Amino acid sequence: MASEEHIIDLKHVSKRFGDKTVLDDINLYIRKGEFVTLLGPSGCGKTTTLRLIGGFLAPDEGEILLDGKDISSIPPYKRPFNTVFQRYALFPHLDVYENIAFGLKLQKVPEDEIERRVKRVLKLVSMSDYEDRDVDSLSGGQQQRVAIARALVNQPKILLLDEPLAALDLKMRQDMQIELKEMHKKLGITFIYVTHDQEEALTLSDTIVVMNEGKIQQIGTPIDIYNEPVNCFVADFIGESNILKGKMLRDRRVAFIKHEFDCVDEGFGEMTPVDVVVRPEDIYFTTDPAKCQFKATVNSCTFKGVHYEMWVDTDTGYELMIQDYDPYPVGAEVMLYIDPDDIQVMRKERTRNVMDGKMVDETHVEMIGGVFECLPQEGIAPGDDVRVTVRFEKVDLEDHQEEGVVAGEVHFLLYKGDHYHLTILTEDGYHVWVDTNDIWDKGDLVGITIAPEDLLIEKKNEA
Repeated sequence: MASEEHIIDLKHVSKRFGDKTVLDDINLYIRKGEFVTLLGPSGCGKTTTLRLIGGFLAPDEGEILLDGKDISSIPPYKRPFNTVFQRYALFPHLDVYENIAFGLKLQKVPEDEIERRVKRVLKLVSMSDYEDRDVDSLSGGQQQRVAIARALVNQPKILLLDEPLAALDLKMRQDMQIELKEMHKKLGITFIYVTHDQEEALTLSDTIVVMNEGKIQQIGTPIDIYNEPVNCFVADFIGESNILKGKMLRDRRVAFIKHEFDCVDEGFGEMTPVDVVVRPEDIYFTTDPAKCQFKATVNSCTFKGVHYEMWVDTDTGYELMIQDYDPYPVGAEVMLYIDPDDIQVMRKERTRNVMDGKMVDETHVEMIGGVFECLPQEGIAPGDDVRVTVRFEKVDLEDHQEEGVVAGEVHFLLYKGDHYHLTILTEDGYHVWVDTNDIWDKGDLVGITIAPEDLLIEKKNEA
């Protein structure tokens, strides 16, 4: 049974379109009166999640509960929700009042009740003087207010908003964000909001649900998501970050950029590989040699309106981004420090590629959709199922797909201070991770090769 606080519960929800899994075993609850934002890049599953909640799609697996009751088979028009889409879908032949009243008239609500409710929502969205206006004469922001008013007039338990501000210019979008937050406060109903805009999510939300590739990566308040990202994807997607390879030496002591730092993290063990996140605004300049933890040279300085963004080369060969209110000239040698509270240590999601395969013959193994040459494998026979391990830096990428054993595409990339960490998605849907000093862009088509001596092969039942 759902908690009394919960208005929506998604339990083990999955959704597929053909062979593609768009949502993979999603578990999520939403509290009554909460402003929840589903945030992530295109194709992460956020809009599919919203459409499942709204009843426009049915889950392939799992349950969607409203106040503890399964609504998975209830059609959209019978759910106490209303949806505001990116395209407002206003009726051009009706004026503002009639657009808002349209749904109430279909429900045969009495005329005096319609007038009362329409005037109330017009006031709520600051459109009281526009009820007789033709919708085509309105600005984009005004049309969006009408679309929101039309949804609110039905007094939904939940308002679903699918990237409703995406078509507006920056200033209008920022103004509407403030108005939406005020509306939510006045109404007290549950808002479920979809966006790919991190700033929008941080501004509006009580709770942010960060999604990627059909899975929930992290759920938390805006402050938690920004200050305590659980993995590299979240750290990279939410705001600017320096994401670096590190080693947890012991509790409250971590090494990265070839220096040791005090931190506040515990429970990672000793000499454990980790990832470290330091936000650019949390690296500080000092003129006090006693406070200095490492030195660097400024290689660029750009004014960003509120602050200056500087890239520095550390004395150990790493490149870091720093944001500060005061500029330092290019070429300046600077002393820097980081407070323990500003170092976020994260467990590594993986330390190398581990792939399932099958031996073809003594010197060839089939894996990730291709046949790779390997060294002769003692005690492993053709046809044996094997596990193949490859270090990230031992995967080579070719400029042309046909030059590789397997073809793929750069799916995701992270700069880690002295190298790039790439996720390659192969044509057959496998993920391969690569550390490289070469510069690639997301979407680049590549060929994958691995030298025979860099494949560590074990029989599965002996692994």
